Amino acid sequence: MTLVYPVQSLAAHPPRLSPAYKSTVKRSPSKPLIPMRHTLSELTGPVYGHETVRENDHDLTVQGKGEPLGERIIVHGHVLDEDGRGVPNTLVELWQANACGRYVHVVDQHPAPLDPNFTGAGRAQSDAQGYYRFVTIKPGAYPWGNHHNAWRPAHIHFSVFGHSFVSRLVTQMYFPGDPLFPFDPIFNSVTDEKARNRMISAFDLENTKPDWALCYRFNIVLRGRNATPMEKK
Repeated sequence: MTLVYPVQSLAAHPPRLSPAYKSTVKRSPSKPLIPMRHTLSELTGPVYGHETVRENDHDLTVQGKGEPLGERIIVHGHVLDEDGRGVPNTLVELWQANACGRYVHVVDQHPAPLDPNFTGAGRAQSDAQGYYRFVTIKPGAYPWGNHHNAWRPAHIHFSVFGHSFVSRLVTQMYFPGDPLFPFDPIFNSVTDEKARNRMISAFDLENTKPDWALCYRFNIVLRGRNATPMEKK
């Protein structure tokens, strides 16, 4: 594993200012950023959560009293470094809308039904080879008010934690063939087409469970020329 951070990999990520994505106009910095060195505690401090991952936290279909509504899916893959090697013991968290396109959050006022058996949140820890796996419900598209008739493509948010708080990375996973891709400013804020495509999962027939759930593979590459685009805050 290389010890020098490859600055070129930053080109895969969306710019802080993407005018078509309106909220970036207000929140992007107007002056040059000032680099601040991390302290020892930031670089080595423990991450809350690794040791508290419970047995079924990866399965979002068993968190309620009954089964949630919608299409059951499997989402799995590997967390990889820039050399394609699995990164073990990585805390992987996800959150998403339900099958109707609504989040369990007070701010979400989309007039779609909530599912009492679906929280939309899960967590897992990658194994020694960097492998992770979730069982969930395929999320629905939803309106978001950025522009006239704006709809977000179906997607799942992923948060990846290393072993310090400053190592948290956040990205979004999309589904292949979504017709909303050309109209979504968030997806298209990643200007490089190859990098954009790295946010799209691949249908995985080999690991699809007959009569039970379709499967999608989504590898998360942390850095390097094949890095998965990450959100910038």
